[in-house]
Amino acid sequence: MKLVILDRDGVINEDSDAFVRSVDQWIPLPGSLQAIARLNAAGWRVVVATNQSGIARGLYSVDTFHAMHNKMQALLAQLGGSVEGVFFCPHAPHHRCTCRKPRPGLFQEIAARLRVDLRGVPAVGDSLRDLQAAERVGARPVLVRTGKGAETERQAALPPGTEVFDDLQAFVERLLAPLPLC
Repeated sequence: MKLVILDRDGVINEDSDAFVRSVDQWIPLPGSLQAIARLNAAGWRVVVATNQSGIARGLYSVDTFHAMHNKMQALLAQLGGSVEGVFFCPHAPHHRCTCRKPRPGLFQEIAARLRVDLRGVPAVGDSLRDLQAAERVGARPVLVRTGKGAETERQAALPPGTEVFDDLQAFVERLLAPLPLC
């Protein structure tokens, strides 16, 4: 199965240190939705794995969170694309849950729900915790420099084998590039 796991804020849409709190604040990054649609057209399944502690902090509701994804799906549909599922952790860091990245719970849930082995599955994020969660389940960590990615690249010791791209579109271009002939 061809599957890609994407973080949300900073990979698909603009990120904010004050949290993305409303549908109006959910703004896709240039080229990100087109990249997802290209993946779909090439036969790739796409899911999102995202920490959303703003829910536990009372900054927005689960209904608002779902409304953001309805907007994302509507915009993707206009491009012929879709996200198959959005897996999210609504807990604050102090809750010490197993689903909050860098813990692997969201990824384990994806594997169980889709009945797939995540070894080698590309998992694209902009923070060290995204990459660490991917590494813990054997997925392939991919860092994009959008969102907090450039800062992550400068300040963190990335997991071995982490691939780095300017943005989601650059990653998808490389993933879908034909293999060179020998």
